[in-house]
Amino acid sequence: MSNFSERNQLLVKRVRETLGEKLGQIKQVRKQLVAEIAPADWVESCRLLRDTDGLEFDTMIDLCGVDFLGYGDDEWETAEATGSGYSRGVDDLGPGRFDWESRPEAEDIPNRFAVVVQLLSTRNNFRVRLRCHPEQADFPTLSSIVDVWNSANWYEREAFDLFGIVFEGHPDLRRIATDYGFIGHPFRKDFPLIGNVSVRFDEDKGRVIYEPTEIEPRVLVPRVIRRDSRYVGDELDRREAPSGPST
Repeated sequence: MSNFSERNQLLVKRVRETLGEKLGQIKQVRKQLVAEIAPADWVESCRLLRDTDGLEFDTMIDLCGVDFLGYGDDEWETAEATGSGYSRGVDDLGPGRFDWESRPEAEDIPNRFAVVVQLLSTRNNFRVRLRCHPEQADFPTLSSIVDVWNSANWYEREAFDLFGIVFEGHPDLRRIATDYGFIGHPFRKDFPLIGNVSVRFDEDKGRVIYEPTEIEPRVLVPRVIRRDSRYVGDELDRREAPSGPST
């Protein structure tokens, strides 16, 4: 318990007593608790966190999907090639830059996607973050928690639309952000950066039409992982971070 702040120690104790074997790993990240829940225990664990005295997480603040494909990989070698100009060290990958099947972690495909929920207890002023990995990566499926917190309705639709996570038991699981007839899930990391089609209004036909996109696929804003005091909280990481200003 020494890894938790004094306030979180009480919350960790109550969560462990309430969930028992349903609780996977629980840790503290920037003073907030993050609890892992298995898909089979997802709905029941949420209900227990809502209804148990001393916890009473009555408010679901947020629910989102996460795609861990390519997690920890950067696209520019900025530390080793800082003096060679704008395109220094760039890996010109673009669409298809992630090949999940060939990665060493291919056997861990069920952990590619996650559903993350932020909970608040207004009575006890507690906060906790729940994370659950759906069982299938190609067709990730998780039970809906709309019956636990009604506010999950639109959030689950958003995660379905953008990540392709299916929430079983949802009363109205439709796309909510993309256009009618949209193909694919744009927040998946293997979704083409340029999309699949372009949209324009055709004056001759008097309607909007869809055409194959003709944009050249390029990585214009590379993803760079920096290890300095602004991005790491561990003292060891700060000591190992390169000295000098960051760009």
